[in-house]
Amino acid sequence: MNTQDGRAERLAWTGIVLAGGQSLRMGQDKALLRWQGRPLLEHMAALLVAAGAARVVVSGDYPDYQGVRDPLPQRGPLGGLHGVAQALDDGLLLVVPVDMPALTPDLLMRLVRSGPARCVILDGHRLPMRLRLDAASRQLLAGWMQDPSAPTSLRAFQQAMEVQVLPLAASDLPALVNCNTPSQWEALAK
Repeated sequence: MNTQDGRAERLAWTGIVLAGGQSLRMGQDKALLRWQGRPLLEHMAALLVAAGAARVVVSGDYPDYQGVRDPLPQRGPLGGLHGVAQALDDGLLLVVPVDMPALTPDLLMRLVRSGPARCVILDGHRLPMRLRLDAASRQLLAGWMQDPSAPTSLRAFQQAMEVQVLPLAASDLPALVNCNTPSQWEALAK
């Protein structure tokens, strides 16, 4: 979008770091693992700022990072997203997992700039995700959180939001590696 004098208008958006999981496969809290000299949680927040986030919010019980606790524990990433949604105004969100440290600002900016779709992901990956937080997305999240028989997967939520899928180049794939186990962490940290 351009302003009247031709300058590009800066899109305001909020970055969300999903860090509320139990890290069972890792055997320790992934968010506090050290990546490039600081906790992974700090790295991911800084990555969102580098990509242009006006604000970063942590989903999870991290008081030192003003984390937003999941109001309904054990509901996975959707539970964390629901908790954060209750603490935010409507607007554009960019949601990243805490365990994807190789993400790049360029890849995140591609998601942010991807157009008017309400939900956008990268081909073959549920996260990172761009989401327009509005009455419809709030209603869907709240309804699913109140219904124990409702889906709890990001995939189901994204499909319900009529997700747009962006293509990826082979060169993008190394940035999208998750670290869920000690061996995955060691391989990426080399």
